[in-house]
Amino acid sequence: MKINRFYAAAMAAFIIWGFVPLPLRALSGYPSGQILFFRILVSAGLLLVLLISAKRREAVETVTRFRNGEVKEKRNLVLFTAAGGMLLPLNWLLYIYVINNVSIQTASFAYLLCPILTAVLGFLLLKEKLNRNQWLAIGLSVISCCLIGIGQVTNLLFSILIAGSYALYLITQKVLKDYDKIVLLAMQLLLAILLIGPFYSYFQGEGEALPGLHFFGFILILSAVFTVLPLFLNLYGLKELSSGTIGILMYLNPIINFLLAFLYYKEEATLQQGLAYALIFVSVILYNLKIRKAGALPSSSGNSEICCY
Repeated sequence: MKINRFYAAAMAAFIIWGFVPLPLRALSGYPSGQILFFRILVSAGLLLVLLISAKRREAVETVTRFRNGEVKEKRNLVLFTAAGGMLLPLNWLLYIYVINNVSIQTASFAYLLCPILTAVLGFLLLKEKLNRNQWLAIGLSVISCCLIGIGQVTNLLFSILIAGSYALYLITQKVLKDYDKIVLLAMQLLLAILLIGPFYSYFQGEGEALPGLHFFGFILILSAVFTVLPLFLNLYGLKELSSGTIGILMYLNPIINFLLAFLYYKEEATLQQGLAYALIFVSVILYNLKIRKAGALPSSSGNSEICCY
């Protein structure tokens, strides 16, 4: 029953993230930058409340560790926290724009592609080893991208940008794996506010300087229900579940995205796109086969370090 509780929490997190297009589409009439700014602002505020009420000890430990750490550790914390504070907002901005202005399919494909891309970056930057079936999965993913790219180069580029920004974010967080993830995320979002705040008029675009209750109602839902709550559930699940299990569960998110795209928003896909989606699903399954014999952490475990869509 104990494991079931943690499993249910992790599954609930990815199911919730799967329905992120709903509040984003409800805000489709507003500029993507404006949605981003207030999502970051409200999420950071909620995380600060969580830190004060339930994560005060972890926050103090992070500050103490920084003060007493060696120069290299201090440099890594500052450098990779700053990198995360820029990469995560970039990923969110791209995702919001694609959901509301391109297609849900394009955004969903990005998060199926992300684990494979993370594996390639892990191989190149962190010298992680990959076995034969993982290289085969990467090859199938390349073929899938080629099929998507034929006649839809712009959509493919958006998918790669979303997947690439999130994969790089995950790589930076793997370096900081010993720190509390909620504390790190709060620091990153506060940094993002400092970076974006002076340019709010630009992010605002042609939208109202201070939108109405409809906007802020859905921003609160997006921040509380679709950002902070699933993050907390995901981290709770990680207490008892293996990162490999979490990595498999994370595919619930893009699968639900695809179902929303086809069944609810009535998006259409060509036979060529269908074949590409099928190939990427096969590559994901193939990549995760015999995970424990791979000799290195798979990309899915990298994704479970901290997920926040």
